[in-house]
Amino acid sequence: MSLAAVSGGVTHRRVLAIALPMTLAHLTTPLLGVVDAAVVGRLGSAALLGGVALASVIFDMLFWVFGFLRMGTVGLAAQAVGRRDAVEERAVLARGLLVAGALGLLIVLLRTPIESAALSLAGASEEVNAAVRDYYAIRIFAAPFTLANYVVLGWLVGLGRTGRALALQLGINVLNMGLSAALVLGAGWGVPGSAAGTLVAEIAGAVAGVAVCAGLLGGRLGVARAVLIDKARLIETVMLNRDIMIRTAALMFAFSFFAAQGARAGDVTLAANAVLQNMVMVAAYFLDGFATAAEQICGSAVGARRKADFSAGVRLSIVWGFAFAVLAGAVYLVTGPAIVDAMSTSPEVRAEARVFLLYAALLPVAGVTAYAFDGVYIGALWSRDMRNLMLASLVVYLGVFLALRSLGNHGLWLAMLAFLLARGGFQALRLPALVRRTFG
Repeated sequence: MSLAAVSGGVTHRRVLAIALPMTLAHLTTPLLGVVDAAVVGRLGSAALLGGVALASVIFDMLFWVFGFLRMGTVGLAAQAVGRRDAVEERAVLARGLLVAGALGLLIVLLRTPIESAALSLAGASEEVNAAVRDYYAIRIFAAPFTLANYVVLGWLVGLGRTGRALALQLGINVLNMGLSAALVLGAGWGVPGSAAGTLVAEIAGAVAGVAVCAGLLGGRLGVARAVLIDKARLIETVMLNRDIMIRTAALMFAFSFFAAQGARAGDVTLAANAVLQNMVMVAAYFLDGFATAAEQICGSAVGARRKADFSAGVRLSIVWGFAFAVLAGAVYLVTGPAIVDAMSTSPEVRAEARVFLLYAALLPVAGVTAYAFDGVYIGALWSRDMRNLMLASLVVYLGVFLALRSLGNHGLWLAMLAFLLARGGFQALRLPALVRRTFG
């Protein structure tokens, strides 16, 4: 019997039931960095604060590469739900946890070269590097559990169990924040205490997540060996994860390039861009929520061979995405100056950010179709096309930047707008052919 929590037609309520909990889950994640910074900041050392901030960025970048474990699991689980294949639903979870454990252990084994490469690229002071090493030496052992949490989250979303996914994410984050505060300030462990809090929270989250999954499966986590290592399914999983990883790497390059070009323009421009990018990221969390809804709805529709449900999932995800993006853009246009002033006390940064505020308001609107179609393509397991179209969009991004580089920071922001529009546009153009191939 299938464990899916959603059934029937695709409605506004169904889209929101998936999107809103996942948006809340996404929004809680930045709080971890804020709390860590606030807690370590109480120690009174700029080097320690900078070290924790830099170490957090290193782990964010490291684990972002493995986001395919969540996205791929959503698509595979959702399609199993659509086919009402209870055996494959369990197998998707088991294979995902197996891959996550193997990759996590590999990260732990390679911890020394990873640390050396990260510190070399960062180029921070020795005092900051010392704090990074203290934090890194502990948190790196959370890798297998962090990746397992990605799989559990993806599996629950694939089954439409977003309430449980949200509860687990909130539990991990709240425990992390509480333990960090207690160990850093209460126990006096300093930077290692912050890392230990994250390690324990990730372990607890993985254990709780597996327990939740076991409960949904009636305590039957086991999968027959023949099903677990089915050659066709394993190849599908590996190819899917490979394509999503390449797509994610291209996306990381695009944002890193944006930051690097801002830095070349000077400290004021770099800071102004960072302030505006933070505003854009908040809107992106909402768009991610609707992309997640598209993953589940379109994935289950493909599995069930329901073209009408698939089309409705695409349409409603985009409609709600545009509604929130337009609202966010309007809010930024009206309250943007006040937000900028709250995020920076520098008169130069405030003035510079105001010059480019319009771009921050336009970016969420320009990115609606890019986010929504990412969800659609992931749910439908069209990972090869998504990868190729992302790479094509990256070429557009770099081409526009080179053509407009004489405009300075305006050219950089226009290139980012072109990048988002190209991603959504290319995927929209490719969609009809893929729908015909999938549904006949």
